[in-house]
Amino acid sequence: MRITYDGEADALYIAFGEGPATVQEVAEGIALDWDSEGKLLGIEILDASKRLADLEALRRFALEVLPVLG
Repeated sequence: MRITYDGEADALYIAFGEGPATVQEVAEGIALDWDSEGKLLGIEILDASKRLADLEALRRFALEVLPVLG
C-alpha cells in the first residue's frame, strides 16, 4: 500500500496495486481504480484537505511509516 498527497491538486491517492485501470467515480471527488480482474488498485480523494480532519498526520504517516513497511 502506498499513500501519496499532491498539495497543488489537493488530491490524496491510496494505491493497492499498479497497472491499467478502469476508473469508477463513486461520489463527487471520490474515484476507485479497478484492474481488469475486478481488483481494487486505488482510491483517489479530491479536495482531500476539506474531507479529512487531519491530513497532515496522514501525510506524515505516508512519508515516514509506509516506506519502512514497504
